[in-house]
Amino acid sequence: MKICIAGGLLINPKTNTEIITDLWIEDGKIVAIGENPEGEAEQTIDAAGKWIVPGLIDLHVHFREPGFEHKEDIKSGCLAAAKGGFTTVCCMPNTSPVIDNECVVEYIKAMAQKANGVNVLPVGAITKGQQGESLANIGKMYEHGICGVSEDGKTVMDAGLMKKAMQYVKPFNIPIFSHTEDHTLAGGSMNAGENAQLFGIRGIGREAEEIIVSRDIILAKYTGAKLHLSHMSTKGSIELIRAAKAQGIDVTAETAPHYFTLDDSILGDYDTNKKMNPPLRTKEDVEAMKMALKEGIIDVIATDHAPHHYDEKNVEFDKAPFGIVGLETSFAVSYTQLVQTGILTPMELIDKMSTKPAEILGIDKGSIEIGKTADITIIDPEAAYRVDPNTFVSKGKNTPFTGMEVSGEIIYTLVNGNIVYKK
Repeated sequence: MKICIAGGLLINPKTNTEIITDLWIEDGKIVAIGENPEGEAEQTIDAAGKWIVPGLIDLHVHFREPGFEHKEDIKSGCLAAAKGGFTTVCCMPNTSPVIDNECVVEYIKAMAQKANGVNVLPVGAITKGQQGESLANIGKMYEHGICGVSEDGKTVMDAGLMKKAMQYVKPFNIPIFSHTEDHTLAGGSMNAGENAQLFGIRGIGREAEEIIVSRDIILAKYTGAKLHLSHMSTKGSIELIRAAKAQGIDVTAETAPHYFTLDDSILGDYDTNKKMNPPLRTKEDVEAMKMALKEGIIDVIATDHAPHHYDEKNVEFDKAPFGIVGLETSFAVSYTQLVQTGILTPMELIDKMSTKPAEILGIDKGSIEIGKTADITIIDPEAAYRVDPNTFVSKGKNTPFTGMEVSGEIIYTLVNGNIVYKK
């Protein structure tokens, strides 16, 4: 089928293009930009007043399958991804069984093929069973299609084993996603500080994150591995990353919309839908995340989409599991908080949500060019609405953004030239 996306503002960071034009798609590929190629379109999408951008890419999601399908499964996760404008997602390995061998990798791929077409890239565990004792069979998993390795949900606390993992993955040229949390310094439920004391909740100090950030940067320096630091939340971490990049160390980093939007002062209502790990930090940390995005110290916006069943969250704050959903709110919150406030340009936002993630993964996506696969997102930047978890297609409704007024709505998501979401 030949599709024409007509009259939209094409924003493509890869080629530094920002122009009102038509985009032509045929047989899953981009065949023309601007001028009408031979033949008429079988379907025309009116994109006047809308953005046409490369499909969004999320480096960090938890789809829970296998083992925790009551929270989310790959099918429902892919529906949420498409509604959020994401055409490619990387699913973390803390499932049951853990993604620590090629059989589970193949299972993830098979279930993804039965879903709506969104590209699901498995992330392999660093250690067997995520037990932190011995390396998983990373080489075999790489042969079967993992896009990187991570212990997400946990940290590889043995520095020698983490160094060995970095040395092992370096020849594969895939990133090692670091869950930055020193377990010996964790154990709380919110950010340690004045608000934790005020609310009577045990805190998690910034040092739990920053010690592992520092350690893994040092290991990356000496191994030459591609290190990607997950869910950055503290000002101190930003300073460590800034110094590492100045030294030329191969390190990239992500943060999530909640870390540049919300702070720990909102936890006085003990709403467990605002409990995540790392926790919401202070207003100073929130401002540091915004400036780090503006300066390019933080490379990527990821969601850390972590759905939980209602009953699991409907308990006392200290007993509730960590994690919030984010796929269906990520773009709108990011656009509202970063672009409408002048911190980022539209081009810079799309770079951090599509082009840069593709570069980190080393995949041929994140760009709108003739001959490329037509993974495309169409956005109405002027559409305003209130976040309502009852409208989510994810099984998880655990969002901290309920009732927030946002702008920027996903209108269409196309994967391989096929419409997988239409508002």
